[in-house]
Amino acid sequence: MKKAKLLTGIALALTVGSLVACGGKKTEAAKTSEAGTSAVAQAGGSLNDTASTDLDTLLNLEVDNTEAAMALHQKLMETENDVLIENKALWEKVFLAADKGMAMVEDGSNYGDFLLKTIENAKDQFSEEELKTLREGAEKIKKIEGKLTILEQKYPECVANPDNCDVSVPAENGKPVSESSLGSFPAFEGKDLDGNTVKSGELFGGNTVTVVNFWFTSCRPCVEELPALDALNKQLAEKGGAVVGINSFTLDGDEAAIAEAKDVLAKKGASYRNLRFDTNTDAGKFAMGIYSFPTSYVVDQKGNIVGEPIVGAITDKKQAERLNQLIEQALASAEK
Repeated sequence: MKKAKLLTGIALALTVGSLVACGGKKTEAAKTSEAGTSAVAQAGGSLNDTASTDLDTLLNLEVDNTEAAMALHQKLMETENDVLIENKALWEKVFLAADKGMAMVEDGSNYGDFLLKTIENAKDQFSEEELKTLREGAEKIKKIEGKLTILEQKYPECVANPDNCDVSVPAENGKPVSESSLGSFPAFEGKDLDGNTVKSGELFGGNTVTVVNFWFTSCRPCVEELPALDALNKQLAEKGGAVVGINSFTLDGDEAAIAEAKDVLAKKGASYRNLRFDTNTDAGKFAMGIYSFPTSYVVDQKGNIVGEPIVGAITDKKQAERLNQLIEQALASAEK
């Protein structure tokens, strides 16, 4: 499994693991996880109480069935997120200091090692106390990642089944929710990852609604939500809408980054279009100004951004519900 992770704690605070029910409806994986939570609790401590279940307990816990493994996997993911959001300002600073173009995490590598290396590269920006906090956090994540890898290898079901994740599109256009617009999405003329020209006016004007998802290849929540976005794209297509992705590594046409992005999309079964454009354009500057990933914007048929962006993966229930509201608003305003 590709270790594609997110450095910024802000987005991770909204991403509580890959087994969260999507679209307000419990998935089979989520139901299985609930059963597993009970099984893991019997094996060694309550998983419903983080305070009573310390990291060492989770790391040393042995499970012997899929249900318990899935529950432990989810709890470890939540614990890892907690490590990041506990000092989210520091981790955000690490993220801002990182060179996104070099932030590749190869298959089989440990995300904790990646974090430690990134911290060392930016150590001049932190006090000794801050460095101690960051290093301790990265070491915890390294241990968690080791346990996650073992679970994922022994129990592949720990990785959420994309088919179980459903972000529902409103059956009918309803009354638009009260929300101010952020203005128009910056106009652009770019290409998709296959080299076909894409113009923003034609893209947005040809869709009743467009969900624009910003991601990058080594962002785990970004990668894990790709199947859900692909499912959403298929649902929106029935209503004349679409999902498009913008991978920040592929801006300016970096061929290696494009090849890697296409490979990740293919492995995740995501067939919707991904776009790129130059960073020296208005749209490029807009994209480079995004620091929390994944982030999704809903754009109406006139090219206007609807509501506030969705920061964090749409596999989170609250994020999915909010996204549905914005989609409904855009559909309601679509030209007949």
